[in-house]
Amino acid sequence: MDEQYDVIVLGTGLTECILSGLLSVEGKKVLHMDKNDYYGGASASLNLTQLYRKFRAGMDAPAMLGRDRDYNVDLIPKFAMASGEFTNILYHTDVTRYLEFRQVAGSYVFRDGKIAKVPASTAEALSSSLLGWFEKGRAKSFLEFIQNYDFNNPATQQGLDLNNVPMSAVYKKFGLEAGTQDFVGHALALHLDDSYINQPAKETYERICLYMNSMARYGKSPYIYPMYGLGELPQSFARLSAIYGGTYMLEKKVEEIVYDEAGKFVGVKSDGEVAKGKLVIADPSYFPDKVKKVGQVVRVICFLNHPIPNTGDADSVQIVIPQNQVKRQHDIYVAAVSNAHSVCAQGFYVAIVATIAETSTPEKECDAGIALLGQVIEKFVSVEDLYEPVANGISDQVFISKSYDATSHFETVCQDVKDIYKRVTGNELKLEGKVQRLEGEQ
Repeated sequence: MDEQYDVIVLGTGLTECILSGLLSVEGKKVLHMDKNDYYGGASASLNLTQLYRKFRAGMDAPAMLGRDRDYNVDLIPKFAMASGEFTNILYHTDVTRYLEFRQVAGSYVFRDGKIAKVPASTAEALSSSLLGWFEKGRAKSFLEFIQNYDFNNPATQQGLDLNNVPMSAVYKKFGLEAGTQDFVGHALALHLDDSYINQPAKETYERICLYMNSMARYGKSPYIYPMYGLGELPQSFARLSAIYGGTYMLEKKVEEIVYDEAGKFVGVKSDGEVAKGKLVIADPSYFPDKVKKVGQVVRVICFLNHPIPNTGDADSVQIVIPQNQVKRQHDIYVAAVSNAHSVCAQGFYVAIVATIAETSTPEKECDAGIALLGQVIEKFVSVEDLYEPVANGISDQVFISKSYDATSHFETVCQDVKDIYKRVTGNELKLEGKVQRLEGEQ
């Protein structure tokens, strides 16, 4: 360990493992350490024994739930957009060679007290139970506008320059109702709040196109999910890093972060030895003095013995409950998977409801999501603080990731990966083609 490295990475959460893999592939000498004895950190997947140890200390899992080894329950559920940035990273790094993905069966949105499939095409808009007769036509016209829009052809723009006009002007142009705006902004464009309405419409346009393109890739829904749970992802990126010379050490406690006289990072001390590095990338838990709390996220892991009602018996779904539909400031997300993804025993389903806490009783804030699930046979509640770095890391060479938010997709994780990568390397992350496999590698 007593060596010089280009990069030292602390924590094996997904963000850290992606960056470790990317930098190793680029020829950087990487040391990757974790104080835990398992991969994944906050984004780990747990078996039944581990789950009960974490949430029900001293209790054994009931026999009715089946075998321990059949469970891989995500602490932080995320789905990947089939044409999104995370899928591009998977393809570029060739990490897909270690993983098997399965499509998520349905994408739903909550409106006026019920859930329905998110309409992502003109045909779906015309048949959607979300929309009244006249609103169907308006939504169809809006989606046709999005599909046909060309930034270089004014004839397709209907007088709307999306580089400059706010999204509110686009909604007004097509006369979309508030409830329709909710599902467009939060279930199609996946915005975290309504601030986008007053910003240039281009970003929302691009987000809707991403959803549509992802939907067109496989049908049914725009999302895919790895077999055996998200815990497979950090391990796969760690394996990639190791193939390209990265060194991994689990259960390695950090005794001290070493700085020079100017306050710049120079190394990490563990077991009496100092590993020297030019910079460090870490999750917030390693640098409590360099992060700030920006909120809390509440997640409720629910076990069901039936599919979620009103989803056509789907084996997996995402449901977005837009903030305005339940008079909140943040959306509520439901991510459900099942034995079809090898994350629980046959006949069971795992649904995780998550949102940003707004009150002193966070669990109750998930009630609107839990109410959609039908009978719940077991649930586990976690309330975690959300942290962000207070500085960009350039002056002290300490680059800290953000905590994982309440969203049930990877787009915000990818934004953090790209942001840290640019600060570390000075370059934009370019995902062009696949990395070359090393000679002799299968």
